[in-house]
Amino acid sequence: MTASPSSLPPDALLAEIADFVTTDSTRSNEAQATARLCLMDSVGCALLALNFPECTKLLGPVVPNAVLLSGSRVIGTDWKLDPVQAAFNLGTMIRWLDYNDTWLAAEWGHPSDNFGGILATADYLSRQRTSKGAAPLTVRDVLAAAIQAYEIQGVLALENAFNRVGLDHVILVRIATTAVVTRMLGGSRQQVLDAVSNAWLDGGALRTYRHWPNTGSRKSWAAGDATRRGVQLALWTMAGEMGYATALTANQWGFQDVAMRGKPITLGRPLASYVMENILFKVSYPAEFHAQTAVEAAVTLHPQVRDRWQDIARIRIETHESAMRIISKIGLLRNPADRDHCLQYMVAVALRRGTLTADDYEDSAAADPLIDRLRDQMEVVEEPRYSREYLDPDKRSIANAIQIFFADGSKTERVEVEYPIGHRRRRSDAVPLLRDKFQHNAGTRFAPERVQRLLELFADERRLDAMPVHEFISLFAGTGR
Repeated sequence: MTASPSSLPPDALLAEIADFVTTDSTRSNEAQATARLCLMDSVGCALLALNFPECTKLLGPVVPNAVLLSGSRVIGTDWKLDPVQAAFNLGTMIRWLDYNDTWLAAEWGHPSDNFGGILATADYLSRQRTSKGAAPLTVRDVLAAAIQAYEIQGVLALENAFNRVGLDHVILVRIATTAVVTRMLGGSRQQVLDAVSNAWLDGGALRTYRHWPNTGSRKSWAAGDATRRGVQLALWTMAGEMGYATALTANQWGFQDVAMRGKPITLGRPLASYVMENILFKVSYPAEFHAQTAVEAAVTLHPQVRDRWQDIARIRIETHESAMRIISKIGLLRNPADRDHCLQYMVAVALRRGTLTADDYEDSAAADPLIDRLRDQMEVVEEPRYSREYLDPDKRSIANAIQIFFADGSKTERVEVEYPIGHRRRRSDAVPLLRDKFQHNAGTRFAPERVQRLLELFADERRLDAMPVHEFISLFAGTGR
């Protein structure tokens, strides 16, 4: 008799993920403190995104009036939705402006995308439990799930380059969300394993929407779609849907043979809390992270060039291989999604204006003819040391350098920035700026007094951690001031 998939010995990777999320373990104080910052930052990014109609047109129920009064709330709105659609809403909002935290390795991504599924599920569960007189989940539970989701996504990214075979990094959001949400729903080790196996069987989205000539707004909602799918798979598994023990390794039909050209999927290190401890924050600029240090360098150079536009002969950008491959672009940029993944565009705006904001990607800002003229004067070259140190686990730099040469033979200093302000090596400098960032982002939706109360909550670790999730979400409910 042929064994059913669920009775076969499971793939080792599936087992390791299931063991990780179902085994209680102490996380470092640094990981927990950083997780609180990630939660604050992600919620702030979501609130800021509500100011952009291209984002809000996708929000709410799938069809009009398909609400669930006892369901999950969508922060900054009046929506009450089933947790699957709420996860899409929250994940899309967090990711929309490319301003949320980042992880860079062989694969790239944004582990805070998982907060879409985590917060939607936690709010739903807490409201269900309190209605039955049971104890709700707390923010501490949300932070614990986030640490695990970040770790699964980030460690899988260390040595597995899905981009090399044309797959988008949001596959890892789906894997991580599926694992932690199944556990949040009360799933056993076997149920987590089953759910995650189905997440791998979904395959991966193509990166087509991130690259010329097809760069488009789907890259801003792809992560919301991935975390939504994770919640859906978790719920189906808890309803009794089966898993597939060799989803990765099955000969010919498994994920590794079909999608990775036979290359095994591996974990680059044991699962713990490494990723949360080393997460990268976008503190100052809503720029694709490979360009963060380039923007910082360009802002530094702004005073030296702002009165000499006509004198510029050449702009040299030295960068690392990943930036060369995914964000170095010449020619026509068709929309904001194209511009916020163009190294040359981001540098040009920062040189031109001395800053970079989300509005600078819009058509009105891009109409400035000087921006394209500056882009045409740029040369982008790889600096081999930057590429090596980008992958060095002890450094994990994201370096860029810029120098500007003038027609009369003079030149600016060569400005090199190896570690962005959001890097672990500059964490102490980043924390107050992250609070300022949240204050600004939340202030676009809420009155100053309300924003101040939220800042005070995030500054009080004990009160924040102990707060029931549904009460935490209530602080962000509604659209008015």
